[in-house]
Amino acid sequence: MSAPGDAGARLAIAAMERMARWSPTARARLARPLGMLGWWLVASRRKITLINLRLCFPELSERERRALGRRHFQAMVRAAIDHGVLACASREEFEAFVKVEGAEHLTNAANRPLILVAPHFVGLDAGGLRVNTLARGVSIYARSRSRAWDEWLLAIRNRFNAPVLIAREGFNFRAAVRALHDGLPFYYLPDQDTGPQHSVFAPFFGVQAVTLPMVARLAKMAGAKVVMCVTEQTAEGYVLHLEPPWDNYPSGDLVADTAHMNAQIERWARRLPEQYLWTHRRFKTRPAGEPTIY
Repeated sequence: MSAPGDAGARLAIAAMERMARWSPTARARLARPLGMLGWWLVASRRKITLINLRLCFPELSERERRALGRRHFQAMVRAAIDHGVLACASREEFEAFVKVEGAEHLTNAANRPLILVAPHFVGLDAGGLRVNTLARGVSIYARSRSRAWDEWLLAIRNRFNAPVLIAREGFNFRAAVRALHDGLPFYYLPDQDTGPQHSVFAPFFGVQAVTLPMVARLAKMAGAKVVMCVTEQTAEGYVLHLEPPWDNYPSGDLVADTAHMNAQIERWARRLPEQYLWTHRRFKTRPAGEPTIY
């Protein structure tokens, strides 16, 4: 029996694959009204987005934050539509669609073992696939309730260089360390609130945010270098930005190292505010004695 939502997922997949033949301008033009529709219909995510923006951008007016939130929904819809390109484009077409800045930081053999810190920007999947055109990598993925959607996304992620994909459910820390020692760069998504277990509090936009210190722990255990890896959505497609490895990381202070990571993510979220994942309850877990935010 198909999982719930499979019929709708197949219809959406067919539409996205058909739109892969459209120009980026045409897909962006469609994303604008669809993003606005989502903004008004998905009230729960709109509420979360506005709470996050009030916390992180207190200097903006409420009108400016609402405008930013609407642009975020439009960027998310456009990224979803662009998955058709990730699924259907030839390798040559895809590499032109997702350009790379700083590829040497990934391809340099001296930067091994290597962790790529890939925060939740809307171009996350485009960037992850582009990494695998440059080097066979390893990453974690989360299953959804739709089997059709899962199978399609896994097929996309497996298109180039047969990456190692580890399910988030029952994540095997030792398997990640082995992959790093084997020379596979680890495309790691570090910036979601997964609860207090095994986590520390570190500031993000001046607000204490519970954060898994996985990057610092893995870097220490594997002797890995750490590179910031952010995918920017542009008018023509995407740009995968790879920065030089962090100096003196990890320092041995788990909280300080995690705070440094959050500061780097914040730097990019300020640069691309409409593209960061504001619909996630990033500040759900609070320090003892603090009231709930959402």
